[in-house]
Amino acid sequence: MQLPADEAAQLRTVLKIFVWEKHWIGAQGLDPTDEMKVVIAGAAAELARGLALDAYDHLTEIVIYPGHYQHPNRGDAVVFGEVHSWGTMVLSWDAVQHGIKNNDDGHNTAIHEFAHVLDNADGTFDGTPPLPELAARRAWAKACTAHFLELRKKPHKNVVRKYGETNEAEFFACATEAFFEKPVQLAKKAPDLYAVLKAYYRVDPAATRKR
Repeated sequence: MQLPADEAAQLRTVLKIFVWEKHWIGAQGLDPTDEMKVVIAGAAAELARGLALDAYDHLTEIVIYPGHYQHPNRGDAVVFGEVHSWGTMVLSWDAVQHGIKNNDDGHNTAIHEFAHVLDNADGTFDGTPPLPELAARRAWAKACTAHFLELRKKPHKNVVRKYGETNEAEFFACATEAFFEKPVQLAKKAPDLYAVLKAYYRVDPAATRKR
């Protein structure tokens, strides 16, 4: 997918700043390579190419595991990525690679976790990133609440993947995956949800796909 020139330029700018500013930490013996940094920063930039350059200022470090890992407080649960409120993101490199193999399936671990980072910019993981205007907050609440409840009723007939029914924060992250990877389908089946995501991210991936 070829981006409009202004979006492509902004994406490159965000990508470079992200690589330079963040601390990159390998886990389980992994030494983060330049390729890993660029791929992960590319996902961050894809979401933030229409946002202010300080969108990720509260994120300070990226911890990369070679593959999935187990969280010490979650028993045997397998983890592919997570974001902590104190400014740390943890990612499985295998999961990141799997997410970029198919850009049309609405499932991308890096995009999902970066949506959580943006969500937490106001200090809470609640499915609503900072929205400056009251009208925008009302439109957001109306659209996201309606489609979140619809996903819970009909999880297998929705553009947003089933995991989004977990809670509002996961709904926003999964809806973001759909917005960037299945934009045409999302715009057609959930135009109000697409509209609020378009207004927030300040990009129109459906129009870009159609071009």
